[in-house]
Amino acid sequence: MTNLALLLTYNHRLISTAAIIDVFDTVNSFYEASQQPRFFNLQLISANEQASQVPFYGKYTPVRLTDAMPADVVLIPAFSAGDIQSALTVNQAFIPWIKQQHQRGAEIASFCTGAFLLGATGLLNGKPATTHLNACDAFAGHFPDVLLQPDRVLTADAGIYTSGGATSTFHLLLYLVEKYCGRQKAVQAAKLFAIDMDRETQAYFSMFLPEKKHTDPLISEVQQRMEKGFQKPGTVESFVEDIPASRRNFVRRFKQATGITPIEYLQKTRMEAAKRFLEQTDNSILAVMLDCGYNDIKAFRKVFRKEVGLTPTEYRLKFAVNARKPASLGSATV
Repeated sequence: MTNLALLLTYNHRLISTAAIIDVFDTVNSFYEASQQPRFFNLQLISANEQASQVPFYGKYTPVRLTDAMPADVVLIPAFSAGDIQSALTVNQAFIPWIKQQHQRGAEIASFCTGAFLLGATGLLNGKPATTHLNACDAFAGHFPDVLLQPDRVLTADAGIYTSGGATSTFHLLLYLVEKYCGRQKAVQAAKLFAIDMDRETQAYFSMFLPEKKHTDPLISEVQQRMEKGFQKPGTVESFVEDIPASRRNFVRRFKQATGITPIEYLQKTRMEAAKRFLEQTDNSILAVMLDCGYNDIKAFRKVFRKEVGLTPTEYRLKFAVNARKPASLGSATV
C-alpha cells in the first residue's frame, strides 16, 4: 500500500484538500469494486495540536506532525489567497519534516500556491516548477533559484512535482495516479471527474495584473499612458519621448518598479485587450489586431500565440461570451 501524507497547512484552501482526498478515495473505490485492496493509505497531518483531534471531512482524523508515519508521497495543498510570507512563517514546522521525508525517499507534490512551501524547503532549487499564474511573480521573487515555468500545467523532476492553479490540481493528481496505478486507472478517474488529460498549458487562463503599488511616479505616469493609449500604433518610445530620464535609467527603473521591461508591459497590455475583444465582441481578427495597436497580422498572431498559448481564433472559440455586435472596448483597464 502506498502511504500518502496530506499536509493540513495553516490557511490551506479547503477546495484543494477536498480535491486531493476525493481523487485518491475514488481510485481506492475502483480497487474495492473489483475485490482488490485499497491502493492508497491517506493520512492527514496537522501541526496544530487541537486540529489533530477533529475529524476532517467526516472520515479522517488528522494526526499530529510528530506522530505521522513515514510517507511515500507528501502532498502540499494550496494556500488561501493573502499574505504568502505570513503563510510561510506559520507553516515553518512542516519544512524540516518535508525535507526529512524526501531524504528517506518520499516524493513531494505541491498544488497551486502550495509550491511556496515546497520552495521554502530548497528542494525545488535548480528544478522546474509552476504555480498559480497570478502568483508567479511573487514566487520568482521568493525563490530565484527555482526554474519557474509559469505556463506549465504541471512539472515533474526526480520525484518533485508541482501543478498550476485551480483545476491543474486534477492534472497532477491524474499524473500521480497513472504513475502509481497505471494508465487504465488514470483514464477511469479522468472520465469520472471530466478532466481533459491532454492539457499542457495554463497560459490562456492568465490575466495581466501589473504591479502598481510601487512609489515611482514617473513609472506610474508611463503605465497610465500605455493603458490609455495602447490602441495607437507605435513602440514604447512613443509613450516615453518626453520622460525626463535617460533610456537606460528609465528601463532600469521601470523593471525595478513593475518586474518587467517597458516592451513587455506594452505587449501584455495589448494582449490583455485583445483577449477582451475576442471574448466580448464579434469583431474580426483583423479588427481586433488594429484595435490593439498592431498593423501586421502575422506578427499579431505570433505574439498572441506566444503570450496566450492559443491562436486568436482558438481563444475566441474557448472563451467567447454570447455573440455581441462589434464594439469598441475603449481604454485598457488592467
